[in-house]
Amino acid sequence: MKARVHVMLKTGVLDPQGEAVRHALGAMGFDSVTGVRQGKVIDLDLAEGATEADVTEMCEKLLANTVIESYAIEMG
Repeated sequence: MKARVHVMLKTGVLDPQGEAVRHALGAMGFDSVTGVRQGKVIDLDLAEGATEADVTEMCEKLLANTVIESYAIEMG
C-alpha cells in the first residue's frame, strides 16, 4: 500500500523559498506569476493493514510541523 503526503506552509506563514522562486521566474520573463508557495511531497510504502489514521499520526508526530504547516494525505 502507498500513501502520499503533501506538506505546505499554512496561509499567512512567510515562504522565503516560494518568494525566491517567484522572483527568479519574474527575472526569466514569466511576469504572470504573482505568487509561489513551495512545499514537499512524501511518498510512503506501507505494510498491508496500515490505515490513513496511521499516516495522520505520522504527520502529526514527525512529517509536518503542524504549528506552521498543513498536510493532505492520499491513500492508494
